[in-house]
Amino acid sequence: MALHADDNFFNNVYQIVRLIPAGRVTSYGAIARCLGSAGSARMVGWAMGHLPTVPVDIPAQRVVNSAGLLSGKHHFGPGDEMKDLLEAEGVMIENNKVKDFKTIFWDPVQELGI
Repeated sequence: MALHADDNFFNNVYQIVRLIPAGRVTSYGAIARCLGSAGSARMVGWAMGHLPTVPVDIPAQRVVNSAGLLSGKHHFGPGDEMKDLLEAEGVMIENNKVKDFKTIFWDPVQELGI
């Protein structure tokens, strides 16, 4: 995967999110590190929050905070859509937190060799 410095930061975030396999999750910070912006986890969250709707080709439900909490769930509407989407992929959620977070964590730096 080639990320280009002249590309929009948000588009680079979305490009990485599209690569997260079903049944796995990553964090805002891991995406920021992959983009060479280790201190920009909040900006990754901002990018995810600025999706006008949750497009099918950007599996936003797979991005959680560094503790595995579904911190972006309010962007999915008033119900439990984020939780439901993750559970449909086999991710177990308890008290709005990914169970076995460390086991199913997808680190884009390691997985993509960046």
